Amino acid sequence: MTDTHTPNTPTRRHALATAAALAAATVLPSARAQSGWPNRPLKMVVGFPGGSSPDLTARLLAEPLSQALGQPVVVENRPGAGGNIAAAQVARADDDHTIGLMINGNMTIAKILNPATTYDPITDLAPVSLIAVAPLVLSVPATTAESGAAFMAAARAAGDKWNYGTPGVGTVGHLGMELLKSRSGIAPVHVPYSGNPQVITAMLGGQVQMSLLPPGLAMAQVRGGKLKAIGVTSAGRSSVVPEVPSLSESGVRDFALEIWNAVAAPVSMPKAHVDKLATLLTEIVRREDIRQKIFAQGWQVAGTGPEGLARRIKSDTAAMSEVIRRNNIRPS
Repeated sequence: MTDTHTPNTPTRRHALATAAALAAATVLPSARAQSGWPNRPLKMVVGFPGGSSPDLTARLLAEPLSQALGQPVVVENRPGAGGNIAAAQVARADDDHTIGLMINGNMTIAKILNPATTYDPITDLAPVSLIAVAPLVLSVPATTAESGAAFMAAARAAGDKWNYGTPGVGTVGHLGMELLKSRSGIAPVHVPYSGNPQVITAMLGGQVQMSLLPPGLAMAQVRGGKLKAIGVTSAGRSSVVPEVPSLSESGVRDFALEIWNAVAAPVSMPKAHVDKLATLLTEIVRREDIRQKIFAQGWQVAGTGPEGLARRIKSDTAAMSEVIRRNNIRPS
């Protein structure tokens, strides 16, 4: 007699497989949704206008990230308050599909500089990836002393009779120059402007004698013969502008400062999603074509994950918050 209940019959195996598939579909919908994230377009918020350096970086990342995720990545510009309006939007987002392209200040000293800031970068933002870094360039009028050491000596002798320009109170150019003053013994007076183009105009007109400028902007003026680059703020020479010495070569010790941009997410975003983004972004920025494009914008690729970005946030927050407190800097 044939045993119709034997587990080895094709009909029996088919029935068991069908039941298992139905059970998985019923019991594990959340796991499938998790693995399929994102399931709609991802928004990347930028706190600066179109054509700005953060905007260009965000748009450079958007297309390859979209291809990797299988969903559109839409760049949304929300300029204002030095990028803090956009950062606050990211911090408050609860849709699991919003991230932001940030600069240093948005992820470090925003709340320390201005207690009225509506988000706390340390508690409300999740680090995803440090994208790129660059030094600032100590820039001066082209007619200034030939060497960096000679310039620093002249600046010390001038005391507070010289001025330095920045694009505003609390910007990295402002905090960086105050840090440089404490390390070098120079004492120029701060003159804030509405932007770096206005700072350059003021330098050319003799209203200010120096400024810390982003390399892309500074070197265009240097190569045009309008400004001179005294030194970069990185610990050693930078691959972004290898022809410019570091300030340490001009006798400035224990001084290092870089600007950077990074991707952040709301702290509410699940860690699995943050890690997925970090892995993809690290792979993207290390691609030769993307690396070269970032380099052409005046940046050196970093490509770290959340832990590396968190360490950078911690060290920069400590250094810049001390500058803010020591000089009692508050937004104007």
